[in-house]
Amino acid sequence: MPGGRITQQERQRIASGLADGLAYAEIARRLDRPTSTVTREVMRNGGPTTYRPEPAHRAAERRARRRKRIAPLVDEAPVQPYGRDAEAVQAFEEMYATAMMASGMPLMMARVLTSLTLADSGTLTAQELARRLQVSPASVSKAIAFLDDQGMVRRERDERRRERYTVDDEIWYRSMMVSVRSTAELVEITRQGVGVLGPGTPAAARLEGVARFLDFVAEAIARAAEQARDILRTSSGPGAGVAPEAAEGSTGPPPS
Repeated sequence: MPGGRITQQERQRIASGLADGLAYAEIARRLDRPTSTVTREVMRNGGPTTYRPEPAHRAAERRARRRKRIAPLVDEAPVQPYGRDAEAVQAFEEMYATAMMASGMPLMMARVLTSLTLADSGTLTAQELARRLQVSPASVSKAIAFLDDQGMVRRERDERRRERYTVDDEIWYRSMMVSVRSTAELVEITRQGVGVLGPGTPAAARLEGVARFLDFVAEAIARAAEQARDILRTSSGPGAGVAPEAAEGSTGPPPS
C-alpha cells in the first residue's frame, strides 16, 4: 500500500471516480489507499459534489508549506476512550459529516456538528473545536452561529466563563421545529400570492396547491417530531447505559 501524500494524478482519479458515482471505498481500492484517506481528502476540499483536483492539490501544497513553518497542533490522532479504534472513528466522523453535507448542510457546519455529536461529553469550547478541526476560531464561530439559528446547539458558560457549545438529545427535535416554523411562514406568503394573482387563475391554483402540500407536510413533521420526542423520553434518558465514572479521557473498554 503506498504511503505519503496524495499526488496530483491521484486527485484526478478521485475526481473521476466521484463523477462516475463511485463510493469512497471503491475509489480507495483503485488507488490502493485506505478508504479513510480518500474520505478525508474529499471532505477537506468541499465534499463529493464540489471536489476539484487542481484546487485540492494547491491547498495541500499550502498546508505542507505551513507545516514546515509551524508545529502542527495535533501530531497524531488522540487516544480514543472505551478502547475505540482511532482510525475507524476518524473515518466514521468524516463519513457522517459528508452525509450531513449531502442533506444540504454547509461543510464547516457539518464538521462542527459532527465533532460535537461524537464527543462523549457532547460539549466543546471554540478553542477545542478549532484544535480538533485544524481551523480558525472565526470559522468555528461562523459555523456555531448557523447551527444556533437552526436550534442545533446550545451556548453555555462553564466555571471558567468560557463559552461552551453543547448538543443534546433535543437537537434534532428543535431543528425540525425550526424547519416547521419556516415552512409555515412560506405557506402564509404563498397564500398571499393566491390573492394577488387572482383566485381561479392557473398561477393562483398552482400556488394554492403548493401551500396545501407544504402545510400538510409541515403539520405531519411537527406531529411526528412531538410523538418521537415523547416516546424516546420515556424509553431512555441522557447518558443511558453509560457508567457515571466513565470519562471522555478513559481508555478502558466500555462497561459490560
